[in-house]
Amino acid sequence: MTAARSPDDLTILPRDLHFDVATAKSGHWLDGDPVATAVMNSLSLTFPDGERLFMDAVRGYKDQLSGKLAQEAKDFIAQEAIHSREHVMLNKMIDRSKYPVEAIEAEIRERIAFARSRGPVGMLISTICLEHFTAMLADMFAQHDDLFKKTEPALRDLWRWHAMEETEHKAVAYDVFLIATKEWPAWRRYVRRCVAMLLISYFFPRNITTFASSMLVADGYTPEEAKKAVKRFLWKDPAFFGRGWKIWIQWFKPGFHPWDHDNRALMSEWQAEFNLVAAE
Repeated sequence: MTAARSPDDLTILPRDLHFDVATAKSGHWLDGDPVATAVMNSLSLTFPDGERLFMDAVRGYKDQLSGKLAQEAKDFIAQEAIHSREHVMLNKMIDRSKYPVEAIEAEIRERIAFARSRGPVGMLISTICLEHFTAMLADMFAQHDDLFKKTEPALRDLWRWHAMEETEHKAVAYDVFLIATKEWPAWRRYVRRCVAMLLISYFFPRNITTFASSMLVADGYTPEEAKKAVKRFLWKDPAFFGRGWKIWIQWFKPGFHPWDHDNRALMSEWQAEFNLVAAE
């Protein structure tokens, strides 16, 4: 088992914040950009059911945890519950008479049900892979902060807050995984997590592309135009997913730990800002 652990001075703080997302009803809420809005709405739609999976995956091993990790697991679950609540509110703002939200949510539920069917360890492995993706998103939000220059501040802050807290707790599920598989030989742990990451790295971006494209079709794009626009946004300009490859590839290093990429300094300004809001 790798000796790498989360930093001793790391604090995971659940901030019970509420965001006024009403302006998302206006349609293309992200700087008036239909493509960016479709991608972010698609991500948001995955969060409520996905985060409930993450919470249940970690909760399933709570009896094996002690000390600092036991408290971090509680704080992880609290943060994810609040994230889920706020994204449910954002998702309610999407015009369901225009966009295929119910069809997208049904597909998400089906995929989450499959992950749950793989049992506690399978759920946990899915969780650590997807948590690596959300941790990557935190860096990408920081890199692409200019995307939100004309966005309603409350909506911008929702995404910044979520990204920052995903950074705080990015290693909790992974540390639980190390405890849950402590009897496994290192090669088995490595193979299982790498195979899972390859599969999720194929399906997750493909799903977001499909969901966002279907929303753009509702906006009047042809299916071909929609898919091309989404792929360009994700991989070329501004390369919302594409810029994360250096973080993604670290996963395949033997002995990997999420805090090998220590980006606390990147998030410190956002932490200070939201800590003040939470204290009000």
